Amino acid sequence: MIKRVLYTFLVLSVFSCNDDFLDQVPDDRLTFDQTFSERSTVEQYLAAIYDQIPSELDQRYTANNSGPWIGGSDEAEYVWSFHLGNALNIGDWNPTTGHVSTLWSNFYRAIRSSSTFIQNIDKCQDCPPEISNRLVAEARVLRAYFYYNLIRLYGPVLLMGDEPIAPDADLNELGLRRNTMGECVNYIISELDAGGEALAEEAFKGDRAGRMSKPFAMAIKEKVLLFYASPLFNGNKDYADLVNAEGEALIPQTYDVNKWKLAADAAKQFIKEYVPNTYNLYKVYDDNGDYNPYLSTRNVMYDDYNEEMIYARPRGGIAYHYDVTPYHLGYPTEVRGAGGLSVTQEMVDAYFMSNGRSIDDPESGYVTEGFSDFQAPFDFESRATFNQWVNREPRFYVGVTYNNSLWINRNFGNVITTTWYGGNSGRQAGANDYPPTGYIVRKNVPPRDWRNTERSIPMLRLAELYLDYAEALNEYDPGNSDILLYLNLIRERAGIPTYGSDALAAPSGQEAMREAIHKERRIELAFESVRYFDARRWKIAEDAFAGPFHSMDINAREEADFYNKIIFEERVFEKRHYLWPIPQDELNSNTSLQQNTGW
Repeated sequence: MIKRVLYTFLVLSVFSCNDDFLDQVPDDRLTFDQTFSERSTVEQYLAAIYDQIPSELDQRYTANNSGPWIGGSDEAEYVWSFHLGNALNIGDWNPTTGHVSTLWSNFYRAIRSSSTFIQNIDKCQDCPPEISNRLVAEARVLRAYFYYNLIRLYGPVLLMGDEPIAPDADLNELGLRRNTMGECVNYIISELDAGGEALAEEAFKGDRAGRMSKPFAMAIKEKVLLFYASPLFNGNKDYADLVNAEGEALIPQTYDVNKWKLAADAAKQFIKEYVPNTYNLYKVYDDNGDYNPYLSTRNVMYDDYNEEMIYARPRGGIAYHYDVTPYHLGYPTEVRGAGGLSVTQEMVDAYFMSNGRSIDDPESGYVTEGFSDFQAPFDFESRATFNQWVNREPRFYVGVTYNNSLWINRNFGNVITTTWYGGNSGRQAGANDYPPTGYIVRKNVPPRDWRNTERSIPMLRLAELYLDYAEALNEYDPGNSDILLYLNLIRERAGIPTYGSDALAAPSGQEAMREAIHKERRIELAFESVRYFDARRWKIAEDAFAGPFHSMDINAREEADFYNKIIFEERVFEKRHYLWPIPQDELNSNTSLQQNTGW
C-alpha cells in the first residue's frame, strides 16, 4: 500500500549495457544522507528506480511489474493455472487479488522513489549542474511513465505531487483522493514535456542504452494522448456515476474529437523530428539485395537496439523464452522448453493470407481442409502442412509454431515440432508442459539456446507509433492521405499487398478504415503486450475477450483428429473489467478513494 511504502535502498542488478550506470550494485545499505551525498550512490538510487520499468518477458509469473497481457487477451492461453491471465479469462479476480494490489503498489513505490530522488539530488556534493539536471529529467520522465502504466489499468488515480509523502503518513488525514482523468493526463504530459526537453535529442542506444531520452518521452506522450482520446475515456457514459466529492466526473462524459487530433499531432511531431534520421522501419535484405519480409518482421524483435526500437529494456527476466520454446521430447536442453504459451485459434485466424486478405474474404484463397506440400519461410524444404496454415502472410510464420513445423533453432539439428497429443511437444510428452490450443507463440524468441540472457527486451517500436498515428488521424480527419500512407508502410514491410494497389482496394470510409487499422494492429503488434490494452480502450473487449475460444483437438489420440477445431474455454469479460479495481487494501487505508464502477 502507498502508506506502507518504506524507504529502503536495495539496488538490484538490473540492466546490462555499454554504460556502467545501469549495472551498479552498492556494497551495502547506506543511510539516506550517504545515498545522496555522492554521485556514485545517487546514480545507484536512480538505477533502482529504472528497475521498476516492466520486464514483459516475465509474464508467466507477472513478476517485475510485468502483467498478464498476452495470456490474458484473446491472443493466447498459458497452460499453467497459476498465471493471472487465466483468472482474468474466466472472470475470477477482484479487488483482493494479490496482483491487483502488487502492480498498484509497485508503481506508486517507483513514483515515490522518483520524487524522493528529485527532491534530494541537490545534496550531491560531486554532481555538476549539468549532471544533476540530466538525472532529474530522467527521474521526471520515469515518474510520468509509471503514472501512465497506472492510468491505463485503473483509470484516474491519485497524483501524489512533487513532494514525497512520508512513509507513515495517514492518507485519511491528508485527504488524498483520486484525481480526474484530465488532471492525470495533464500532469503526465507536463512531466514528459519538461523532462524530455532537458534530455539529449539522441536515441537511447550505445552508452545511453536503457536510459530515458527525449524520443521516449515524446513517444509516451503520444501514447497517453491516444488512450485519453479512445472510447474508454472519451465520453464513456458507463462511468457517469464515478464522481469526486464535488460531483465532478472522474472520466469525461462528453466526447471530444479534438483529443484524437492532439494524439495525431504528437505522433506526427515524433515522426517529423526522428524519422528517418534516428528511427526507421527495420528491414532485412539478402546477399542479392532482395528484400526479405519474413526476416524483417522476425528479427526486429531481437536485433538489439535496431533502428526501429524506440525503447527496449536492456535486461530482464526471460521466462518467456522457456514458455515459447516447444517441449521437444528427446532433444537437447538448448532446444527444449515448455511450449506452454499457446496461441488461440482466434489469433491464428486473424492473420491475413499472403495476398493481404482476411481469411473470410472470398478472394483470399483460404482452404479449410486437407494438406499441401508447403515450404514455410523459416524452412529449407517443403513439408506436409494443414491447408489452413498454407500461404499465410509472413507475420503468421513469425508468430505461430504449428504442428509439423521446423523449429527456428537449428544449431542442434533440424527439430520438427509436433504438437498433437502423441507428438514430441504434445500433451502426452509434456505432461504439465504443452500447448493447450495446439499452437505455440513463436514471436520474439531468438533462434538460439533459450537460456541465453544476452538480449534487450523490446518495449516500443516505430511500427506501433505509425499505427497510432493512422488511427488517431482517421478518427478526427478521415480521408487524410497520411492514414493510408502509414498503414501501407506497415503492410509493405510485412510483404503483403498495400491498400489501394492493383491487388487490393483501399478501405472506403472512416468505419472501414478503422476496421483495417484495428486488424493491422492486431497482427503487427501481436504478442507485444498491446492487444490487451487496445481491446479495452476501444471498448470491444466484451466481444473480443468473451465467449467460446477455440483450439485444435489436443486430446485426440490420432493425429488426423488433432485438426478438428474445438472449444477449449468459455471466457468471461464483463463491463466492469475494462478498468481494474482499486485494491481493497488501498480502500481500507484511505476511505476517500472511490472504487471503480462495478467492483
